[in-house]
Amino acid sequence: MNRFFTTAILCVFVFKVNAQTTPTIQPFGKIDKADLEMTKCDFETDANAEVLFDKGTVFFTDAEIVLERHVRIKIFNDHGKDAADVHIPYWGGGHFEWIEKLQAQTVNLNNGNVEIVKVDKKQIFDKRIDRDRSEMVLTFPDVKPGSVIEYKYSILSQSAGDFPDWYFQSELPTRYSEIEAKVPDAFHYKNLVKVTQAYVVNNRDGNGQISKIALANVPSINAEPYMSSVKDNFQCILTQLLSITPGAGSFGQNFSESWQKIGENEADFDDFGAQFRKKLTGEEDILNHVKSLKTGDEKIAYIFNQVKNTMKWNDLYLRYTDDGTAKAWDKKIGNSTEINLMVYHLLMRAGIKAYPILMSTRKNGKVNPAYPTRYQFNTTATYVPIDSATYYVLDATNKYNMYNVIPHNLLNSFGLTIDKENRKYDITFIQNTAPVRDVVLINADIKPDGKMEGLAQISNFSYNRIDNVESYKTDGEKKFIENLKEGNNDLKISSVKFDNMDVDSLPLTQNINFNLDLTGSDETYIYFKPNLFISMGANPFMSEKRTTDIDFGYNNNYIISGNYKVPAGYKTDALPKSARMDMSDQSIGFKRLVVEQEGVITVRYTISFKKSIMFKENYEEIHEFFKKMYEMLNEQIILKKA
Repeated sequence: MNRFFTTAILCVFVFKVNAQTTPTIQPFGKIDKADLEMTKCDFETDANAEVLFDKGTVFFTDAEIVLERHVRIKIFNDHGKDAADVHIPYWGGGHFEWIEKLQAQTVNLNNGNVEIVKVDKKQIFDKRIDRDRSEMVLTFPDVKPGSVIEYKYSILSQSAGDFPDWYFQSELPTRYSEIEAKVPDAFHYKNLVKVTQAYVVNNRDGNGQISKIALANVPSINAEPYMSSVKDNFQCILTQLLSITPGAGSFGQNFSESWQKIGENEADFDDFGAQFRKKLTGEEDILNHVKSLKTGDEKIAYIFNQVKNTMKWNDLYLRYTDDGTAKAWDKKIGNSTEINLMVYHLLMRAGIKAYPILMSTRKNGKVNPAYPTRYQFNTTATYVPIDSATYYVLDATNKYNMYNVIPHNLLNSFGLTIDKENRKYDITFIQNTAPVRDVVLINADIKPDGKMEGLAQISNFSYNRIDNVESYKTDGEKKFIENLKEGNNDLKISSVKFDNMDVDSLPLTQNINFNLDLTGSDETYIYFKPNLFISMGANPFMSEKRTTDIDFGYNNNYIISGNYKVPAGYKTDALPKSARMDMSDQSIGFKRLVVEQEGVITVRYTISFKKSIMFKENYEEIHEFFKKMYEMLNEQIILKKA
């Protein structure tokens, strides 16, 4: 059962690779001198550190299920020393899990001699994360380039349903990763497998249960632009208890989970469903005001903003309440579930159809609908159906969220709606297919001395509005203006005036006075790029290869239109051509229109996204498309003195 990491999509990919020699796993404290002398990872030469092996063994005692784990890591350089900051997570709440037999050490080669420094007990910290989760934090001594660190421990659980998931992959390359299991015949599990390379060991018992599986030379996975979550992409095996066969005096039991069953359990949970009708101090004043509002949207917006502006979020995403909604309301501070159950409660009291929805944030990872378990979720929002095609997802933890815009960090994943009254629990895909616009209008004069002066108007909608309002109010005007310049030191912004900063229903409008030194210009030629204030930054897909899918979250559409007045005595020497290109599946379109008329050059860019998720298998085309698009965005206009 997955309790430490996010789940992965149910799939199995196996590719042919060259035959590999299975590495040797050595006992704790026994190490090959060659591993101490090695200076780089053979199959990922730029790695800062490498997992030499990660070995897990699962077995059962009379009362517990036990995972014994032994990890050994090689440090190649100073950047790799971060790998010696080790955190071992476990579910310590209620002594549900606990760690035993922990030992750790640093191994160095000093003038040809092997030196071992044990991790002192004072360097091991048992840290509580929240009511359920804890972690052991290890600090290794004498770590330097060339060091090997290793640690070994047993993690014990009281529940046979807590069979540990196994992740072959991490942010470090892994030379060898192996999971071995000794499962009693009476226990029946199902495995959800995401593996993209050939096994070097693949042994199963007569019932098809995994007995030993291993991968070798597993590449690292690190953050890539527009990646949903690193954990979504790890090669792994997830395990779920289905049933226990009766025998030897024990009763048979069916543990097969379903979303309906999980929803029922959550609805009856004291720290979740039992909070739905908890009265909030002073709520009648809010509800009386709601009665004076005419439309459903006005009522929803008012209740949402009342909670959002009253409560302070304690920065904890949890799928249950800690203090309970009533106490958190009185204290004016709460976790994500406490705050959003307040929104649900007030909407329900106001007669507005709404449901709590269990969700997983983008960082926590996507919910796998084929793997029903409550541990995939890490937060709660409020789901409000409007009609057959429209719904809102409300999250009042962020002061800049809007009631009618699904929070970006909840997009493109599944949520579990909780209809306690009707005992109905649906797994629902949360997405935003409506295009999100940014519109930039520029009117500028080109001066004979190689300068540009003008006015830009930028209109931000939806997520772009939220991001800019938050940036301005959090960072201040000075930093906001610096961000507008996008690193262009030749661009000077003399003033920015905002419209609709505090009106959620309207786009944020920025009116900008600017001047620009057109560097490279001389007495004969003036050069400039008509791509100011596009806000797309640098090309995010410069890498030739991609290992993960692309998740933009939503469909961004850009319109950038500029009118540039040519100075007297100059004429156009080089003008970009009007052009259009589209991805083969029409998922992204780019169009450039360039017109010159009566001494004014008009350039209009239109960029439209029609898909928010794109697969890594199509990256070659995406890479080439973005390369050409950015080349066209950066193409210059050249004016020549007549």
